[in-house]
Amino acid sequence: MPRSDLRPRLCHLALDPTYVRSQFPALAQQVNGRPAVFLDAPGGTQVPQRVIEAMTDYLTRSNSNSHGAFDTSRRSDKILQQAHAAVADLLGCDAEEVVFGANMTTLTFAMSRAIGREIKPGDEIIVTNLDHDANVAPWRALEEQGAVIRVADIRTEDCTLDIEGLLRLLNERTKLVAVGIASNSVGSINDVAAITKAAHQVGALCYVDAVHYAPHGPIDVREIGCDFLVCSAYKFFGPHVGALYGKAEHLERLRPYKVRPASDEIPDRWETGTLNHEGLAGAAAAVDYLADLGSRFGPGADESKLSGECSQRRRLLLAGMGAIQRYERELAGQLIEGLLSIDGLRFYGIREASRFGQRVPTVSIRLDGRHPRAIAEHLGDQGIFVWDGNYYALGLSERLDVEASAGMVRIGLAHYNTTDEVGQVVDALSALANKHGAVSIATGE
Repeated sequence: MPRSDLRPRLCHLALDPTYVRSQFPALAQQVNGRPAVFLDAPGGTQVPQRVIEAMTDYLTRSNSNSHGAFDTSRRSDKILQQAHAAVADLLGCDAEEVVFGANMTTLTFAMSRAIGREIKPGDEIIVTNLDHDANVAPWRALEEQGAVIRVADIRTEDCTLDIEGLLRLLNERTKLVAVGIASNSVGSINDVAAITKAAHQVGALCYVDAVHYAPHGPIDVREIGCDFLVCSAYKFFGPHVGALYGKAEHLERLRPYKVRPASDEIPDRWETGTLNHEGLAGAAAAVDYLADLGSRFGPGADESKLSGECSQRRRLLLAGMGAIQRYERELAGQLIEGLLSIDGLRFYGIREASRFGQRVPTVSIRLDGRHPRAIAEHLGDQGIFVWDGNYYALGLSERLDVEASAGMVRIGLAHYNTTDEVGQVVDALSALANKHGAVSIATGE
């Protein structure tokens, strides 16, 4: 399908791609004389100029450890407070319920170790075949203490979680359910609120991975009801910093592994060692960027869903994420329509326009006779950045029976992508599918 047939029907949407793209300096790069097309957002998004400036300003004016009796240390303390408040607004929680760490994986291993103190032989933990392994391996590690791991399966026809099957696994021995909001491989969204409610009915905790969903839609941990939720700033237009929400009652009750002089107050007791201060300055700036989108392009948040104590930034964030969601849904529709028109292309996940509310704009594909790495390299030479492999969603790759043949090719949209870029990747894949001389699936040669 030529690009002319993929022109968007975006004129009625408020989000302005020209303004958005002007905020991201990395988008000006070229590859082999062509503008770079960043369709690699699921592995980490690009960052706005204000994030770069916030990190540079910290290192220039405030670079110090915290809790000192001098100016740079006091400024560092203030920046840490601002970062906790910013992410609290993003997630809809209190600042003391936000814990920062190196990344989602590290935070989850730390939390699983602490929760593991209470796990007894025979206790059960439920994980899924849809999740990134960072929300699987930390819980599987508790098998060493006698935990029994149950795995909730997927529906292979549309790569969605079999929620009914997951609910059947729940029983009085279940201590925790680990589940993601959205698949980082195929984009499927799970009803985590319903899963959390069912887990709580048997006395289990619910640990939610929001890393892949965070750049695509609003999050409200109170509405979800989960006990823990993790995300990563480098997936929502910030630097490489992880953030964890934990209900205050759990953060106070559970015993973290920490050094003895460290504070026993929350969230400090969970933030082991010196934090990435410049990264937290950047994370706060990324949240402010999303709020700025709300002030410019959002129609306003639904007041019925906001508490009287909701901050103005929270209101703008909900509006901004709503604008992103609408724009990306249109863009994803064009991408999926174009991909499905390509002969020999295998598409994994939800494809019906009527169900786009159940997915984020991340898709995985294969082309008959062509190795995923060879496809990614071919696109990369044209300046089109996509991922190949299993993207650490090992259970899904195995369940779809593609792990042994190098996984899939992942195309991930963000709100800084455009219709023209969608057309470019569809055209390039269509041309590759029609090209003679197939690339060996076994060798990539």
